[in-house]
Amino acid sequence: MIKLRLLIISVIVAGFLFSCGYDNYDEPGSSFQGRIVYQGEPINVSYNDVFFQLWEPGWELNYSIDVTIGQDGSFSALLFDSSYKLIIPAAQGPFRNLINSETGSDTILINLSGSTTNFDIEVEPYYMVRNPQFSASGRNVTGTFQAEKIITDAGARDIERVNLYVGKTQFVDFRTNVVSAEIGGGDIADPNAISMTVTVPDLTPTQNYVYARIGIKISGVEDMIFSPVQKVDL
Repeated sequence: MIKLRLLIISVIVAGFLFSCGYDNYDEPGSSFQGRIVYQGEPINVSYNDVFFQLWEPGWELNYSIDVTIGQDGSFSALLFDSSYKLIIPAAQGPFRNLINSETGSDTILINLSGSTTNFDIEVEPYYMVRNPQFSASGRNVTGTFQAEKIITDAGARDIERVNLYVGKTQFVDFRTNVVSAEIGGGDIADPNAISMTVTVPDLTPTQNYVYARIGIKISGVEDMIFSPVQKVDL
């Protein structure tokens, strides 16, 4: 009986030590940061909707690390130093992936050795929001901009609609606005002179400012492209 008890205790202790050793693996310590850009200009998207994948070849259980793009086009991830394949899945983002000269495909090879904090991923958007301007008169907020069509070849797409979104915080899109305006793509008379106005309702708690941004919804593309968020004093 004593030997059996000693055996049970030994198994428990061994299991505890193994568990401690397993939990003490080093955590990823290299920062991988950058932006999704077009000719060096960030691609603004809706928060937590667009992502890319990092694949680390050589592991028996091969799975991706999903990295989410911020609404200002930036991204950040903590990783182990290693080689990765960066892939933007099809239908992610209001843009078209570019062919990488090194791989001959839209896959980008990343060799991470220490932190990388300025890595730009170049893409080709269908449209860009140009010269967005926001102004307020009383509680009326007006947004004006130009919709520049970037892709004009056989892969070109039409504008489904444009929106002006106004919200209480810096996170502004179709989910978080307090008021919005919309113009259908077929109703845009001049893409170089688009204007929309909304009336901001009473806010609780009261604040004398809002945040605004313009969005373009492209036909057949799930994710919208946006202007940067701008604070507007009422």
